[in-house]
Amino acid sequence: MHHTFRMGEFFSGPGGMALGAWQAAQDVSRETGEQISLIHQWANDFHPDTEKTYRANIRPTEFISGDVREIDPKSLVRVDGFAFGFPCNDFSQIGEHRGLDGEFGPLYEQGVEVLKTHQPKWFVAENVTGLISSNDGRALEKILEAMASAGDHGYHLVPHIYRFEEYGVPQKRRRIIIVGIRGDLAEHIRFQVPAPTTPAEPISVEKAFADIPADAPNHDLPRHNQTVVERLKLIAPGENAFNAKLLQEDEQLRLNVKGATLSNIYRRLESDKPSYTVTGSGGGGTHMYHWEEPRALTNRERARLQSFPNDFRFHGGPASVRKQIGMAVPVEGARVIFEALFRTFLGKSYPTAERNMNDVSPKPLREESLLV
Repeated sequence: MHHTFRMGEFFSGPGGMALGAWQAAQDVSRETGEQISLIHQWANDFHPDTEKTYRANIRPTEFISGDVREIDPKSLVRVDGFAFGFPCNDFSQIGEHRGLDGEFGPLYEQGVEVLKTHQPKWFVAENVTGLISSNDGRALEKILEAMASAGDHGYHLVPHIYRFEEYGVPQKRRRIIIVGIRGDLAEHIRFQVPAPTTPAEPISVEKAFADIPADAPNHDLPRHNQTVVERLKLIAPGENAFNAKLLQEDEQLRLNVKGATLSNIYRRLESDKPSYTVTGSGGGGTHMYHWEEPRALTNRERARLQSFPNDFRFHGGPASVRKQIGMAVPVEGARVIFEALFRTFLGKSYPTAERNMNDVSPKPLREESLLV
């Protein structure tokens, strides 16, 4: 049996969600014998280098560049599925925590307009866990209510906090993923949270880096001045610039910072563990550091922590590529979620896990705590 899903995407990033979805379609087709064709019908992002990366690796039928607020959903080809990792800047634990009152917070509404206009069979949305506490919890409630009531049938939502290190990603990264099934289908098609694939033994950074060829794209070694090199030599794996005893004893090399200090400044990885969270922004000292060599990671190493394959080529300069990688959805995490979604539509079983957030039925929204 042949199943075709046309997929649209807003806030696409370089293609982590899209690549994971494509891999899932291939896996489920091979494992079930039922062919799934996933067509990336259209995508959007604001950043020119991100667009180049997405076009080159995902090859969508159409890419709409620029501000998503200027896109009329009625002008887009109808799709069966929709993905949007709406901007997290105003919901992040780092920064001003402006939530729905910020410049980026309300952008989820553009995704909701797609749900109203196209009424796809399913959608997958992603954001940071800071969304839970934003605006004293009102932001998440408002967003879920808008999603659940969108269109003629509304959507049955299954929000869940995924710990991606438990899903084959060599990185400690927690994100809220909201999977929605259109209300008229949800009576018979019930998405369940997929069970972790690597709960007991997360993938270590050493294992993640083991298969990177020397000539891999985006794998240029960073250049540091000698002071940084000598400082890193005094920081042990797992330590940072402020808790490294040897560095604190060196009056010339230690950082003299007053007030709050960030634990990720010159923080070195531990070879036998997943990395800490990959980010796309931040100044000197925040570039993630090798556990053995006195240097920051290459962009290819960062990409491996986000489970991008070695042949996935990012476009743009080093700073632009670093930003793209940090903002992406981990490929392997997306693959597991989409595999569960596609199996749900085929009526095929898969290992499941207990939800850590309550599901939300189509209108009216339940008046209960969103967290289990």
